[in-house]
Amino acid sequence: MSPFHQILGNNLVANVTNYTVWFAVTFWVYLETRSVFATGMIAGYYLVLTAAFGIWFGSIVDHNPKKLAMLGSSVVSLGFYALALAVLLLAPAESFTTPYSVFLWVFITLVMLGVIAGNIRSIALPTLVTILVPEDQRDKANGLVGMVGGIGFLTTSVISGFLVAWGGMTAVLVLALAFTALVLVHINFVALDEKRVEATPEAPAEPKRVDIKGTIKVVAAVPGLFALILFATFNNFLGGIFMALLDAYGLSLVSVEIWGLLFGVLSTAFILSGIVIAKTGLGKKPLRTLLLVNLISWTVCCFFTIQPSIWLLAAGMFIWMLLGPYAEAAEHTTLQKVVPLERQGRVFGFAQSVEQAASPLTAFLIGPIAEFIFIPFMTVGLGAELIGGWFGTGPDRGIALVFTLAGVAGVIVTILAFNSKYYHQLTAAYAATPDDAEGGTPEASPAQ
Repeated sequence: MSPFHQILGNNLVANVTNYTVWFAVTFWVYLETRSVFATGMIAGYYLVLTAAFGIWFGSIVDHNPKKLAMLGSSVVSLGFYALALAVLLLAPAESFTTPYSVFLWVFITLVMLGVIAGNIRSIALPTLVTILVPEDQRDKANGLVGMVGGIGFLTTSVISGFLVAWGGMTAVLVLALAFTALVLVHINFVALDEKRVEATPEAPAEPKRVDIKGTIKVVAAVPGLFALILFATFNNFLGGIFMALLDAYGLSLVSVEIWGLLFGVLSTAFILSGIVIAKTGLGKKPLRTLLLVNLISWTVCCFFTIQPSIWLLAAGMFIWMLLGPYAEAAEHTTLQKVVPLERQGRVFGFAQSVEQAASPLTAFLIGPIAEFIFIPFMTVGLGAELIGGWFGTGPDRGIALVFTLAGVAGVIVTILAFNSKYYHQLTAAYAATPDDAEGGTPEASPAQ
């Protein structure tokens, strides 16, 4: 098995572990507190930490061996999960039943820091694609990366739902500690040739600093690249709504066990699209692919909660998950070609920070907005009177209305992006950049 595939497998186990903890704590807090406000705050908390640490994590990836960065990520996660388990076991049980408990938010903070440490891996992995995979195979390799993410979601949602129902967060954290330790042991046996160039007096090593100014200059030097990042930022602004409210909406329709199982079944869409991308690639214009799948996804979001049906919700989620890896692979493929390798960690980290910066605002605001405006609006307010006859009434329909409005906004912005000069500029820059035949080794080709 090639080093590329071994790293994919190692990342799969790490992702499953971290995502299981993240999904589980959201399920568990909602079931313990029955508060949409609390789940919205958790989503916002996650995204704030992602945005805050992205550029720093990118610098860690650029200035250190990728394998060491991934190993350090797991060590930090292991430590925070152990601390979280200690708080869970030592704090009074009743302190976790109110969304305003100090013990609850100390516990959530420790859990989130453990999950966020795993983001170092998500930055390091696409840079390893650049190193290990030839340029003409990278879109397919990025498809495999998306497939690994899909498998992670598949197992995560099933495991977390049943674990929370069976053993609560204690069982979740015990398993997280065991599998994080397993990942640590395995990665030590993966041999990676990262082609790192040793510093010499003639070519001294670049200073190990975050260097936000230099990273911004690299991004600005590629016409349209800032626009791509801002487009993804707007998508994440709307995406924060789904992170904050989707679990609450799903759990209003079915039990936690069914919701977790359903999420797992639907996540096969990630795997399916990853397999297809790995076989066919993204075509010669990955940016066009990115905008097309966004247009379809946001159109689906206009309708998948238009009636209180778990089947309608499931169909919409399947399409959303099927197209998600295409958008991610298209963005990664573009960055891997137009950004120099020695800067890719910081650019990926910068993109992660900027793109996620909007989502916390949405996630923090949408919980209270949904609970205090849209839910009353569709329960006893004017919305219930005007459209309640066909749209439905009640708390779940208030959440559903938020999803529909987000879909409409997404469609409008995607159409504007398709017709912008920045789209054409970046497409031209991608086409004009020479292929990097030395970016990877033939034996690491994802087709093998």
